[in-house]
Amino acid sequence: MNTNPQPCPELAVVETIAKEAGEILLQWSGKLAAEQIQSKSAQRDLVTAADLASEAFLGKALEKHFPGQALLAEEGVVDGNLDLHAETLWCVDPLDGTVNFVHQLPMFAVSIARLRHGEPELAVVHLPRLGETFSARRQGGAYLNGQALQVSAAKSTEDALLATGFPYRRHLLADNNLENFCRLFLHQRGIRRMGSAAIDLAYVAAGRLDGFWELHLSPWDVAAGGLLVQEAGGVVDTMRSGGDWLFGRNLLAGSTALVADLRSRLLAGQGEDFPNLGDRLQSS
Repeated sequence: MNTNPQPCPELAVVETIAKEAGEILLQWSGKLAAEQIQSKSAQRDLVTAADLASEAFLGKALEKHFPGQALLAEEGVVDGNLDLHAETLWCVDPLDGTVNFVHQLPMFAVSIARLRHGEPELAVVHLPRLGETFSARRQGGAYLNGQALQVSAAKSTEDALLATGFPYRRHLLADNNLENFCRLFLHQRGIRRMGSAAIDLAYVAAGRLDGFWELHLSPWDVAAGGLLVQEAGGVVDTMRSGGDWLFGRNLLAGSTALVADLRSRLLAGQGEDFPNLGDRLQSS
């Protein structure tokens, strides 16, 4: 963890962009008409006019300040020819926590990360309703509104406040995380569900949550938050140790010891192929 940050002009620009996108979301908050809230499919996955307005702004702002750098965003069409391990790639969720936003709950965020050769190097998670901006750069530390962050020292799930989430199409999936939730239910201090993986990871980085796990995640859900955890002294990994947490669609986060304990409990009684979620965006 770096407690003496050096100025990073690029990160400052991204923070400003995230805050401006957050202002767009606040302008929409509580004002969405029924026809401006849609389901992407039978998966219960909502998209609103606010998501689209925020993403349109982010695309233009990032292109203005960082011309020619490719963009992978949740609401945009995923280009099958997009090089996910390109020299630079922006990974953006314009509104993480859409269901919360629709129901006027404050737990929603703008999440922006820049990947370099498939690894996050800059990250911002901005919570506009709460006025909190989490930021990090590789080997530069993680911060909340300028204050250095450090993950919790919790080593065991018995002493941990955990967070998780469930996929939208949980009614269609055998590995929908309910079994994992039940497996941990009697072996933790508490479990929270924020409804936003970006916020879950930011809160792990801040030590507010001790650990986080989830399945069926996309890179825009975790790219920024994962770097926050790493730069706050934590570990981000997959269920099977050493996997690709960014593109592998499952993730554990927390202190080194807590992640090890969490993994052992989650994998107890599971087959060797659990969870076999693939490593491509098209796998789910």
